[in-house]
Amino acid sequence: MTGFRSLGSVLRALEPAGFGAEPSGERLARIHASPHFVNGVFQNPGGHARTRPSGSMLEFAKVFFAKDERPRRSPRGSVPVHSTTLADLARPPATGLRITWMGHSSVLAEIDGHRVLFDPVWGERCSPFSFAGPKRLHRVPVPLAALGPVDVVVISHDHYDHLDLPSIKALAGTDTVFAVPLGVGAHLERWGVSPDRLRELDWHESARIGGLTLTATPARHFCGRGLRNTQHTLWASWSVAGAEHRIFHSGDTGYFEGFKDIGAEHGPFDTTMIQIGAYSDFWPDIHMTPEEGMRAHLDLQGGRPHGVLLPIHWATFNLATHAWAEPGEWTRDAADEAGQAAAFPRPGEPFEPAGLLPVQPWWRSLSAPLPHPWRRPEPLAAPEESPRGDLDLAGDR
Repeated sequence: MTGFRSLGSVLRALEPAGFGAEPSGERLARIHASPHFVNGVFQNPGGHARTRPSGSMLEFAKVFFAKDERPRRSPRGSVPVHSTTLADLARPPATGLRITWMGHSSVLAEIDGHRVLFDPVWGERCSPFSFAGPKRLHRVPVPLAALGPVDVVVISHDHYDHLDLPSIKALAGTDTVFAVPLGVGAHLERWGVSPDRLRELDWHESARIGGLTLTATPARHFCGRGLRNTQHTLWASWSVAGAEHRIFHSGDTGYFEGFKDIGAEHGPFDTTMIQIGAYSDFWPDIHMTPEEGMRAHLDLQGGRPHGVLLPIHWATFNLATHAWAEPGEWTRDAADEAGQAAAFPRPGEPFEPAGLLPVQPWWRSLSAPLPHPWRRPEPLAAPEESPRGDLDLAGDR
């Protein structure tokens, strides 16, 4: 047995640093004590969620690699990126709240005198390898070092398109605090973040950082980075409350009724940052469509239009079978239908939710024709329980 343990240790030492680290010691004990950790894995609200593509893997591969459809999943030309400058960000927001979407789920929120950076992914690929994996479809709007001081970095979960090794290593050299879901701190410690700068939270737990209260709220997703998906790191959405403003970041999630509870306890929100991309009928439990994203926003706001919706998790990486521009176009239609204010900035374009919103459909000149127009939302049934998969979706990393 000793020989096998030694071999296992050698194999772990050979794993890429991007795989991160598995929780152990006091961290693992805390995970085991979590009310959301049952039968050896973290559980989703409302039951299990499918994490593998449903149906035949062969059918999924046929759709994903279809020669005629692949061009639709990338922009036809250069994405118009706003070259954010230090001057853009040096002036305090006139209204106390300014949002800058950097692409995908990376957002800089300047709220009540504090600066919060969500899911920073500045790497060229969302992958543990520099030579393989989904590649960035547009350049980063601003070098990470040029953002200036950040008070807190918030991570939603440990998939590669949300937790990026190069970005974390760059931020590890600053004095920022990291707010992460339970278990994710093991990755950050391996990459050089000191434990005293970690605020590692279970769902419904809060941390006070400066004048902000950050709360890890439930989400319907899954976790894992390495060859072994042990489901030992939690995934979360986040509520951030300042003295005057409240914002919400969904992370990755399928739609679930819990958004109403989150809104009742922590909302309403001045801005919600809602995942509306990389959805598919192959994995309906763990990512939201634009229609579901709009429903989630309204749930968070007490059932009525309020605040500003910022669609995230689209345009930067090709992670699903839908057309590249479809999430933006359909979210725009869903917002019009609901009478809800929504912002559609170019990556890197700052805006203040209480001010003039960027609403021009900048993606249209780069988009292949959508296969069909927006479908009006049908009433959504509650998510059904389904068997948990043991492996991640290749594109969701």
